This record gives sequence, structure tokens and C-alpha cells, in this order.
Amino acid sequence: MHRSIIATFLCDDWQVSHRAGAFSSQSKMSHIVLFNKPYGVICQFSRDGLHPTLADYIKIPDVYAAGRLDTDSEGLLLLTDDGKLQHRITDPKHKLPKTYWVQVEGVPDEQALEKLRRGVTLNDGLTLPAAAQLMDEPDNLWPRDPPVRFRQNIPTRWLTLTIREGRNRQVRRMTAAVGFPTLRLIRYAIGEWNLDGLKSGEFRRSGYSPTSQP
Repeated sequence: MHRSIIATFLCDDWQVSHRAGAFSSQSKMSHIVLFNKPYGVICQFSRDGLHPTLADYIKIPDVYAAGRLDTDSEGLLLLTDDGKLQHRITDPKHKLPKTYWVQVEGVPDEQALEKLRRGVTLNDGLTLPAAAQLMDEPDNLWPRDPPVRFRQNIPTRWLTLTIREGRNRQVRRMTAAVGFPTLRLIRYAIGEWNLDGLKSGEFRRSGYSPTSQP
């Protein structure tokens, strides 16, 4: 007989307790790790000898990144121990919305924002419609290391951009295409998961029921 163990997983707004070895196929929880990736960290556990990796921050066995985030970008990276959930998060056909905080050079006008909303033509085709609007600098924004390089006498502005695609460096290419190069890029949310309460370099665990929909 298996030893009875009580475990509690802290989720965003609720807790669920279970007895190890007493799962049914419908009640088993998958695990998700929400990580606020710092600038310069690569999205892998194996070391390349050049950059910090996930292994420097996350000491949880058997979890794997669900998608990627560029080395020079910051913010939310999801990891999970569930292959099916990993596929659901990363598969383009599910089109999970991804929301970014974007600091750009210059101040986008309504015409530039409307172009982002309708879709812009990149070298790999027209982007899908996006949600785009100006925003104030995010509350409790952590300093970037190294700092962003600004050009003197050119203002900067933050905007929030939500897309449902995952093309290579898509957000940076979109803002450049409408005339406002990206200076700093932070992914705030993927589906229902977001950075709230996470400082740069921190992570938290969450639970995910197979019957719930991200």
C-alpha cells in the first residue's frame, strides 16, 4: 500500500489538495511554472557557455519550456510537465493570445496603432489583426540589466500589443514596420497566465486541470 501523502499546490486564485497515488484520470493536475525571464537568459536548461540559462533560476525536475522568448526579451515564460499542455500552449492553431509591453522609440500616433490593429506586411506575409494601444509605463517596472540605450532628444512611449501568432521576432518587426523601433520588450501574458506578482527572475507554480481551458 502506498504511503498517504497530502500535497497542496498554490494556484492563482485557489488551492487544490490531493492524495498521492489516488488520482483519477479526470482529477490529475498538470503543473505549470510561470517564470519572469530576465534579459539575457536563454530559454533552455542546457548551458551554452555564454548566457545564463533556466537552470540558473529553476530547480524543478521534469518541466520544460512551452514556447520560447528571445534572449533580448523579458517577461513571461511558461514551463510544464505535461506534454499535451505544452503542445496546446505552443501550437499556432490554438492561437492563444500573447500580450506584450513594448517600449518604442518615438510616440506612435493613432494611424500607426491602427496599422498594427489591422495587420502589417512583413517579409513573411501579413500579420493577423492585433490589439494595440498606448499605455503608461508599467507599475513596479524592474530595471533592465543592461539598461536600454536611448537616443538623446527622442522621446519614448510604452504600448500594449496582443497578438495570436508566434513568428520570429514578430513584435519587434511589427513596430519597426510602422516606424517605431522597439527598445524594450516584455511579455506580460499568455492566455490566462500573466506576470502579476512576479519580480524579474522569480517564478511561481500553478495547477492546471485537463478540463480547464487556457
